[in-house]
Formats: sequence, structure tokens, C-alpha cells
Amino acid sequence: MSQPGLVRAIGRFDLTAAIVNGVIGSAIFGMPARIAELTGVWSPLAYLAAGAGVMTMVLCFAEVASRFQDPGGPYLYSREAFGPWVGFQAGWLTFWIRVTSVGANINVLVNYLAESVPSAGTPSGRAVAMTLVLGVITVINVAGVRQATWTIDVLTVLKLLPLLLLIALGLAHLSPEALASQRVASPDWTSAILLLVYAYGGFEAPLIPAGETKNPRRDSGFALLAALAVIASIYMLVQLAVAGVVPNVAQEKAPIAAAFERLLGPSGRTFASFAAVLSVTAWATGSVLQSPRVLYSIAERRELPGVFASVHPRFRTPHVAIVCYATLALALALYGSFEWNATLSAIVRLVTYGLTCVALVVFRRRPDAPEAGFRLPLPVAAVAVLGGVGFALWLLLTRSFAQVWILPALMGFGALLYAARPGRRIAAA
Repeated sequence: MSQPGLVRAIGRFDLTAAIVNGVIGSAIFGMPARIAELTGVWSPLAYLAAGAGVMTMVLCFAEVASRFQDPGGPYLYSREAFGPWVGFQAGWLTFWIRVTSVGANINVLVNYLAESVPSAGTPSGRAVAMTLVLGVITVINVAGVRQATWTIDVLTVLKLLPLLLLIALGLAHLSPEALASQRVASPDWTSAILLLVYAYGGFEAPLIPAGETKNPRRDSGFALLAALAVIASIYMLVQLAVAGVVPNVAQEKAPIAAAFERLLGPSGRTFASFAAVLSVTAWATGSVLQSPRVLYSIAERRELPGVFASVHPRFRTPHVAIVCYATLALALALYGSFEWNATLSAIVRLVTYGLTCVALVVFRRRPDAPEAGFRLPLPVAAVAVLGGVGFALWLLLTRSFAQVWILPALMGFGALLYAARPGRRIAAA
């Protein structure tokens, strides 16, 4: 009996919403203080500078993704451009990017939840809260892609409303004195932009389940560019609203909550905590929908055990990959802090982003490459590739060994897994 196939249920709006949801998670609730500390009164422009760098990569993804309609995302692009070994490494690193991102976000969710439910701040309470949240999200995703997609659409709209309210209220109450208080003696733009790469990261995750998108070749480019425009605008305006309302915001541990408290009174902090929990829940739901398809795609090509390519006979979802992904994410959330998980995610993603930028050149030069549903003009493509690769290299080469050692360690372990892949034994037989 043949295995049931995946269901194509993700439309253009769904994909755009999924990208917005996949990027806007926990970072916006903690990042404004740190970015203000690093860049001072110019902090809103830091979001635009980082967004411009990320845009070069997004443009490359827009064309490359439009050439494919199978699941895998950066794994599939690198495999088709550079061969199975590089593709496997891209998929392996993508998997760790996504798992560590869940670990970081779930830590933030529990921190904000503890503001309203103090027991969630105890060690046992944190473990129970993390397990319950990821358990419910896993059940939703195993039950079917349609259910998960509808959930993400609704949660994405709901989680944007508090941020839009903050922008409206904050811009109406901008204080020149509050803005002036944000000045710093020596701005550190490099560190700020690296942090914002994490904040902008995740746009590639909704491209992974392309096998469940109605028309990925037509919709991928539009969804990426429309979503990035929305995300960059919200990020910059939220930063401006917070910096213009909260004096010395760099000293705040919960800057969004502090801004709402100034605008709405004590109830504003409770409202901000609820908004943060909602935002991270929406983000995590999207991650558990999209990212396990990396395991599914790799296993489907016999580069991981075939069990990860299993599709549930009733729900037609890759249930084994979903459960494995959520379980490992829970373990990392329990083991590591937000900072530990976020740093690993930010460093590793620069490699997969750079590979996709170079893949654009390979596909342009290869006559048998899949046709692009979204094609950049040649000058734009050249700027996007050079800008994307240069941006990634600049950030990687300015890191310390203590920050980047995990990257070669993960790649070394990935090389061992690839050497023991099931497909190799089948080919040898």
C-alpha cells in the first residue's frame, strides 16, 4: 500500500501570514531595550539598516523558492544547487536553527506568563507550562495542516493588534525628553544588527512545507516581500514608540510592558504580558507546522531514517517528524535560556542564508534548472547576491570564537550522520 501524500492547503494569504508570524515572535518584546542600549536615539534606524541587509537575502529566497514546489526549504535549494552533501548540511543546520528558536521563544513565553501566573516562574511550574504549551501545539499540528493554518491566521492577526495599538498610542504621545534620554556615548551598530538578524530571522521557515502550499512557485516571492515590508514597518514603529515614551528604556527588562504601563496605567503591564504570551504561542504554532518538514524532506531522500518520512494515514501530516521536533525543542527550552538558544540560532542561520544566495547564481547559470515563478531583474539579482553573501560574511567574521565554535561542531556531527545515511547502505547493496 502506498503512503498517503501531503495536503496542499496553504494559500497566498496563509503563506504571507505565516511569514509574518514566523518572524514576529518573542524578540519584539525584549529587543527594544537592548537595541536602545546599543544605538541610542538612532535605534529605530537600526531596524531599517538590518532590514536592508536581510532584504538582500529575502530577494534571493524569493526567486530560488519560486523554482520549487516540494518541501524542504533551504535544504532542498542547497541540495539541488550544490549536491546531496551540502544539501544535507543545510537541512541539518536549518533544523537546529528552528529548534533553538523554539527553545528561545518558549523561555520568553513562560517569563511573561509568570507575571500573571506566579507559579509558572518556579522551576517545576516552568517545566509544566512549557510541556503544556508545546503539547497542545503539537496536537494541533498533527491533527492536520488546515487546522494549523487556520490557527496561525487567527493568532497572527490577534498578536499584531497589541503592537498596532502600541504604535498608535505611542506615536501620539511621543516625548522629546524620553527620546533625548536614549543617547549613548559609543553606539555599537555591529552587535545591534546581529541581534536584529535574529529578530528578522524565520522568514524561510514557512517555505519549508512547500508540499502543502497550493501554488508555491507563484506565491513564495509575493509572500516574502509583502511580509518583510509589514515586519520592518512594525519593528521600526514599535521601537520609535517605545523609545519615545519610556525614558532610559535600556534599563527596562520588559520594554513593551513598560511602554503600555505608561500609556494605559498598571493594567497596561498585564495587557502587555498577555500580548507576549499570545505572540509567542502563535509563533511556536507556526514553527511546529513548518520546521518538522525538514526532517520529512531529508528522510524522504533516504538521508535520515525513513520513519521521519512517515505520513499519518488519517491526518496526512508527518506526525513522527512533528513529535520529534517538538520533543527536542522542549528539551532545549528546559535546558537553555533565551540568550543561549537565540545566539546559536542567529549564528547558524547566516550559513544557510548565504548558501541560498549563492544558489541563485547556480540556478541562473544552469540550463536545466527549474523555471522561476518569480524572477528578479539581473541588476537586482546581482546586488541581492553580493549584498546577501557580504552581509552574512561580515557578521560571521566579526564574531568571537566563543560565539561561533558551535557552528563547526554541528557541521562535524552532521557529516557523521551523512556518512551513515540509509541511502548509502541501499546504494551499496
